[in-house]
Amino acid sequence: MAALEYYDVILKPVITEKSMNQMADKKYTFLVHPDANKTMIKEAVEKMFSGVKVASVNTLNQDGKEKRRNTRGGRGIVAGKTAKTKKAIVKLTADSADIEVFAGL
Repeated sequence: MAALEYYDVILKPVITEKSMNQMADKKYTFLVHPDANKTMIKEAVEKMFSGVKVASVNTLNQDGKEKRRNTRGGRGIVAGKTAKTKKAIVKLTADSADIEVFAGL
């Protein structure tokens, strides 16, 4: 697999009630590439958003959910899993600028 560039690491922000409440503590949640490590995530956030300094990064790996479906014609059941995902909770330093993506929410 090719090396991940900083713009490939962060896939999208996670917008939930819990993640919105954590923004008061300067913690932002992102969905990231499953192969990205904490160092890569820190560098990607600092490069993508100007004036941002990252204090720490916590990551969570989530396995895919098991799903079942009927085959065509109803001749059986096929079982499988959805894709696995990885989340990163990024804590910014006290003197860091806020991330603009979340500013209007």
